[in-house]
Amino acid sequence: MAVKDRDRFSTTTRLKLLGEQTAARVYRSQTRRQARRSRLTGRAALLALVVCSLVVALAYPIRQYVAQRAEIADLARQKQQARERVEQLRDLKARWQDDAYAEQQIRQRLHYVMPGETGYVVIDPDAAERARAEQGTADRPWYSNVWDGVDKADAADQ
Repeated sequence: MAVKDRDRFSTTTRLKLLGEQTAARVYRSQTRRQARRSRLTGRAALLALVVCSLVVALAYPIRQYVAQRAEIADLARQKQQARERVEQLRDLKARWQDDAYAEQQIRQRLHYVMPGETGYVVIDPDAAERARAEQGTADRPWYSNVWDGVDKADAADQ
């Protein structure tokens, strides 16, 4: 027993035992880290797969949602424009109900005058010349006018 006690308390034996315990602890911690690392890698891969699947599965519905929201906004804008147009037309109708406005428009657009007034219409000299030329062609048959147009076009090319 004395030899075993001496062996048990000797520095060499203690260092050897300490080294073995340390090596066992290091080995266990490395295997735990590797096991933890491999589990996290598998978990991370699974998580990435799930996220990618969700992105792929939701891409089309989200695109449809965005397109529908844009269409709704466009329709709302068209509705607002239609309302504004209706308001403009109501205002115009109300103005035409006023006799003074109707008289003003009739004078301006149709060149009407009140009894006792003298109306003047100023004609552009070039427009008068064209009108006289058109009146001369109105007396002829239509096919003569067509052939004259062809002849004029042919003369313009030469």
